[in-house]
Amino acid sequence: MPKMKTKSSVKKRFKVTASGRIKVAQAGKRHGMIKRTNKFIRNARGTTLLSKADEQIILPMMPYAKK
Repeated sequence: MPKMKTKSSVKKRFKVTASGRIKVAQAGKRHGMIKRTNKFIRNARGTTLLSKADEQIILPMMPYAKK
């Protein structure tokens, strides 16, 4: 049986935590910070976890992720 391929875009953007959740960088902070509120910028620091519904979309693209 040949190896299954991992989506290249997915392996660059997501990491799997020890508990099996998917960690991702906060969205919306690449440009246009002048029009964003300070509260938005502050709350969008660091990383966040994907929702369960979004995890079901991403996990099949990472066949070798430890779940």
